[in-house]
Amino acid sequence: MAVAKLINQQSDEHQFSFEVLPPLKGTGTQRLFADIEKLCELSPAFINITTHHSEYVYKELSDGRFERQRLRRRPGTIAVAAAIQQRFKVPVQPHIICSGATIEDIEYELLDLQFLGITDLLLLRGDKAKDDRSFQPTPGGHAHTTDLIRQVQQFNDGYFADGSPIQWRGPKFDIGVACYPEKHEEAPNLEMDMQYLKEKQELGAQYAVTQLFFDNQKYFSFVEKARQMGITIPIIPGIKPLAKLSQLTVVPRTFHCDIPEPLAREIVKCKTDDDARRLGIEWTVQQCRELYQHGANDIHFYTMGAVDEVVTIVNELRK
Repeated sequence: MAVAKLINQQSDEHQFSFEVLPPLKGTGTQRLFADIEKLCELSPAFINITTHHSEYVYKELSDGRFERQRLRRRPGTIAVAAAIQQRFKVPVQPHIICSGATIEDIEYELLDLQFLGITDLLLLRGDKAKDDRSFQPTPGGHAHTTDLIRQVQQFNDGYFADGSPIQWRGPKFDIGVACYPEKHEEAPNLEMDMQYLKEKQELGAQYAVTQLFFDNQKYFSFVEKARQMGITIPIIPGIKPLAKLSQLTVVPRTFHCDIPEPLAREIVKCKTDDDARRLGIEWTVQQCRELYQHGANDIHFYTMGAVDEVVTIVNELRK
């Protein structure tokens, strides 16, 4: 069943989905597949696979100068998605992003996905390069997720980006997007950020998955405001358990989200990573149960560095 249908179906059954990263260049898939085997024992509704097109690195030249080059550290999103679908028989949802890709690159990704029978997409702009002050679109590429949605919808309508017709029209792509209960880091305010979410809905986005958060009140407030604005698509909470002491500062800086004061106060008391891990599991279980109480039946877990913790949490929630 398509991801959009799974999310939109009327059911009181709790569903889980997971995000995984492609392996680093040259490391192979053994560890990734071992993690997915653990996650598949939880019968996920779907698994999505991140895309990291490229990042900047500096290469020293023979004359001592440095040249900035783009390097893909995690290639293979589409191939990994196909392998997961074939090997584990679970719906997959690769990320398609603007960053590092031209319109033609994206068009070929869509063709490859169609050939593979993968029709669930999460469309994102992608992160700006670390050294750039603001997002810089690839020459010949898109600057915004809304432009990416338009390209996919044009493809769904049977036309390539240059307007020429597609002779064979395969199944249409379903579209999910991201949203940010604490606003996107580059948005001037939450209200304008939510207007962009509404525009994504108007262009055809069928559901949204949130950036990770630890404070449920911010999610509840975000959903309430979204409904008042006419945003009607499902908004799936995205959750990541804390697993190390260092994440008290690393996670807020990386993902631009707040650690609630009660959680931060307890983390400070932890002496070891094992203490932090147990606290992270306990907090996340309670967080998910509160989400259930407020009608959120679908929960999406960011599993990077926390696969075993997520397995423990889901098993606890199912007791």
